Amino acid sequence: MVLPCLNEAEALPWVLSRMPAGFRALVVDNASTDESARVAADRGAEVVAAPTRGFGAACHAGLLAARSEVVCVMDADASLDPAELSRLVGALDGLQSVSKAEEPVRPGLVLGRRRPVGRGAWPPHARLGNAVLARSLNRRAGTRLHDLGPMRAARRAELLALGVADRRFGYPLEMVLRAARAGWRIAEVKVAYRPRTGTSKVTGTLGGDSPRRPRHASRPAGGHPVSAAPAADLVVIAKEPLPGQVKTRLTPAYTPAEAAALAEAALADTLAAVAAAPAGRRTLALAGKPGAWLPEGFHVIAQRGGGLAERLAHAFADADDGRPLVLIGMDTPQVTPALLARACRALRRADAVYGPASDGGFWLLGLRRPDVRLLYGVPMSRSDTGTRQLARLEAAGLDVRLLPELTDVDTAADAAAVAASARRGRFAATVRMLGVRSIPA
Repeated sequence: MVLPCLNEAEALPWVLSRMPAGFRALVVDNASTDESARVAADRGAEVVAAPTRGFGAACHAGLLAARSEVVCVMDADASLDPAELSRLVGALDGLQSVSKAEEPVRPGLVLGRRRPVGRGAWPPHARLGNAVLARSLNRRAGTRLHDLGPMRAARRAELLALGVADRRFGYPLEMVLRAARAGWRIAEVKVAYRPRTGTSKVTGTLGGDSPRRPRHASRPAGGHPVSAAPAADLVVIAKEPLPGQVKTRLTPAYTPAEAAALAEAALADTLAAVAAAPAGRRTLALAGKPGAWLPEGFHVIAQRGGGLAERLAHAFADADDGRPLVLIGMDTPQVTPALLARACRALRRADAVYGPASDGGFWLLGLRRPDVRLLYGVPMSRSDTGTRQLARLEAAGLDVRLLPELTDVDTAADAAAVAASARRGRFAATVRMLGVRSIPA
């Protein structure tokens, strides 16, 4: 039994006292600052340390540490009763006994379908957000689920083989989505859901999988007072500027090495603008390794995901620290600290800020309450990418503020135009040094 735990010293005694016979409690301490680890150990639980914060990181650490064939996962905040786990495991065994004799047995996943007990157990806006997300998942994956709750049972080896990558609060949704696409049998068992013990640490989730308020699900646009607005964080998503791997559309006008030099200059100018802009935290979501072009003061995280939309979504999720987030790429070296500050200020009143690019994409996206659902599935690198992304924001009922249109540096013509419009940066100097080029006839 895996119990992801962040500062649950108050709830753990009741949770551990309710553990059914035959279940072993494995408390995953996610860098708690209270006595959670000691309380768990004193009551006979095995304690595993997961120092990297994030619900998904704690779940993954628990799965790796578990030794039983079947594993269960549930919150450690006393909102769910471990005594009901036996019913989930029984349903899991039932799922794998219904395959036809001539068919291989398919993996199974059982979810606890929450039924609120007691006043305030599951606020209406949280229930609505969860229902909306469940319906969306059903359409995408062909499932018939009512809830994406945090009490689950599956077989450990099969669950690890799914390769769930999210290490924050998108983990529960990704698990179900991957399981459905892999053809797993998925079932629900009704479980009681009570008001949690202690103070919630979660401000929002990818999937509405938590009793806490989801970030966008049913929140009216513009419903946050300006005085409560925290400072925005800035995130740059970029590739290590290596020849042949970046700015490939600059060739053959420029050689691969020259294209990489231009990419490094564009990235350096972008990072310099971010470093000079007011921000809560500055993060670089990087594919590759940092180089001498990286200034001090940046938190570096590795990019995750396949396509660009997925990598953008993961960058938002991995950089999310509870504040508004503004994300840009490395293709607009003409960006200025003043323009970034304008984007951050916009999120004091608006839900989102959006910078269109001249090629039909976008060069900046900022969200007051980051929600990766706003990016998943948007087709990238197309002439209508920006239109589709903006439509996704507006369809979610968000108040969106627009920034000026900028030109992404993709082609030799783009490089010349951007260098001419922003002549003081390293990028413009590199273009002048290499010379303005055109594609050979």
